[in-house]
Amino acid sequence: MFKVSICTAIATSLFFLLFSSPPKLSYHSLYISSSLSDNASISHHLYTLTRRPHIAGSKANADAAAYVLSTLSSYAVRSHIVSYDVALTYPVSRSLTLIRPTPEPSTTFDLRQEIYDGDPYADVASEVVPTFHAYAKSGTVAGPVVYVNYGRVEDYEVLKEMGVSVEGTVVLARYGKIFRGDIVQNAFAAGAIGAVVYTDRKDYGGGGGDARWFPDDKWMPPSGVQVGSVLTVDGDPTTPGWASTRDECERLSEEEVENGGGVGMIPSLPISAADGEAIMRTIGGQVANDDWQGSTDAPVYRVGPGPAILNLSYTGEQKITTIQNVFGVIEGTEEPDRFVLLGNHRDAWTFGAVDPNSGTATLLEVAQRLRKLQKRGWRPRRTIVLCNWDAEEYGLTGSTEWVEENREMLASKAIAYLNVDSAVSGAGFYASATPQLDELLKQATQQVQDPDNSSQSIYESWVGSSNSPIIGRLGGGGSDFAAFVQHVGIPATEISFGAGYPVYHSMYDDFIWMKNFGDPNFHRHAAVASIWGLVALRLADEEFLPFDYLSYAYELQKSAKELEGEISDKGINLIPLFKAIEKLKRAATKINHQRKEIEENKGWESIWKKEHLKVRELNDRLMMAERAFTDRDGLLGRPWYKHLIYGPLKHDDYGSKSFPGIDDAIEKAKSQSTEKSWSLVQHEVWRVSRAVIDASLVLNGELT
Repeated sequence: MFKVSICTAIATSLFFLLFSSPPKLSYHSLYISSSLSDNASISHHLYTLTRRPHIAGSKANADAAAYVLSTLSSYAVRSHIVSYDVALTYPVSRSLTLIRPTPEPSTTFDLRQEIYDGDPYADVASEVVPTFHAYAKSGTVAGPVVYVNYGRVEDYEVLKEMGVSVEGTVVLARYGKIFRGDIVQNAFAAGAIGAVVYTDRKDYGGGGGDARWFPDDKWMPPSGVQVGSVLTVDGDPTTPGWASTRDECERLSEEEVENGGGVGMIPSLPISAADGEAIMRTIGGQVANDDWQGSTDAPVYRVGPGPAILNLSYTGEQKITTIQNVFGVIEGTEEPDRFVLLGNHRDAWTFGAVDPNSGTATLLEVAQRLRKLQKRGWRPRRTIVLCNWDAEEYGLTGSTEWVEENREMLASKAIAYLNVDSAVSGAGFYASATPQLDELLKQATQQVQDPDNSSQSIYESWVGSSNSPIIGRLGGGGSDFAAFVQHVGIPATEISFGAGYPVYHSMYDDFIWMKNFGDPNFHRHAAVASIWGLVALRLADEEFLPFDYLSYAYELQKSAKELEGEISDKGINLIPLFKAIEKLKRAATKINHQRKEIEENKGWESIWKKEHLKVRELNDRLMMAERAFTDRDGLLGRPWYKHLIYGPLKHDDYGSKSFPGIDDAIEKAKSQSTEKSWSLVQHEVWRVSRAVIDASLVLNGELT
């Protein structure tokens, strides 16, 4: 019997050596070849997806979900929809009147984005939802205007030094530096009764002067308005921490939601550059600092207050609305219970050609290429899940609800989450990641040609004249990676071409803008598809997960050094943190050596040594180490955010900083200047240190 087993094992191995499919690496090279990419198909997908405005909860967005589902199905990808019933808000009425000192007349703004001559979307422009802030507080307020620059905490400090109070005023802020929800929250915290936020020509209109705007150039037209959400928590605010399932589920009341502070606490409205400048011309008081001024031909910016009065009225309606996440699953053959997830959202405030449907079209291109690989014999080792989220614009809602519903499954089985929001908004490659994926990103970009310079790779253009590329971190709440990284602790990446664009969240973000200014030949879209898919293929197919925790350790060491410089005179002991990072280095080095040993020992003897079990166990340690950076209690005062290494800034949800809990405690200690407050900083240092040690233990794979 034993001899028969030996013969069977040898025969099976010989069969696989002689007759198995080509090595997966050859499929990876084929995936990024020009023979598989299809620029015309990407263009068609984008055109179809952006033919009508498709805000979350609308029929047009449901139609877009059906299109994504049918397209994935046509590529033989097993697809389905998961729906949630979530609380979304829509505008009922809004008005803004500027009351000048007598005898000057008042101005009531029309708050409308204008159709341009020859606009091919004029027939559906009426479907664009009126400009508003989602989750803004309903109410009517009137008060003198104070100009607060970008509405940051430091801007209010400047006003305080100038002797200007915003108590009882309506603030005028400009978009550009921080999340709009934090602009409104900071205004509320400073005592304002209302907030108006505009798109300054200096930042979005080409700097004024002779600058042209869309459709003649890429810049925001004077009537353009950046709409968006002011929600400062992730997901449905009525179901914090649990999923808004379609069956009966527990919900907070609107009063409980407001008491939680995650929604707008004062009425607010977004307005155009033209309306913002009209208000600015009526503000008196001290002249604002040079870095608070506008474009070259703008009026002189003063801070106020008044003498003009702004009367702001907004009424919104909260509705329990059905949203639809679309999924496509390509099941793994050897490890079907390990998931590599690729995600993009579908909903848009208006047409969404850049944000988000450049990413949706690219996701469908990835699916099409994977289907072409399947026809040539490729099958993934691990399961690939294509995710198309809904209601991201409201508060990362679709992805957050799904992650909350599947938290335990994801925590035990998810390898990585690869996000693409706006795939293309212009030139230049940008990437962010949790650090163990840095090297994988670099290697992938070395294999893909730069779409704007065929003589070099994307990596070469990304690096430029520096020694290494700049890779951002995923601590901010700017897209659907947030729930994966910050709530569960799943390694993640985010990539794009272009770092921003002037017509963001306006009705001018349409197919014409993309075709003329973003990516005329859709080469950048194809390049994003190549990198996105190649990273996914390597995570799905390679026997050993291509994670590098030495990169993580070095990144933590750099962040700890920066922290040391910030609080070196405050008596905070950072030795525990530095010692923990050294343990992580040793653990990362050890697991790298273990991997090398397994690779070197492979051969006939591996048949009965069961090396595949060792591979699986080592990969599990690599997969689970990121989870160890989370803490069940979460950040102090922000318990949903569990990750102690990366999280959003307290006063800027878009901002990202290492050790967010320590940063929150430092901010509080600097404000209170008490021994107790600084002891809380020390406590947070210990928390992070313990988390880093926990990650080291996971990588070591042995009980203490």
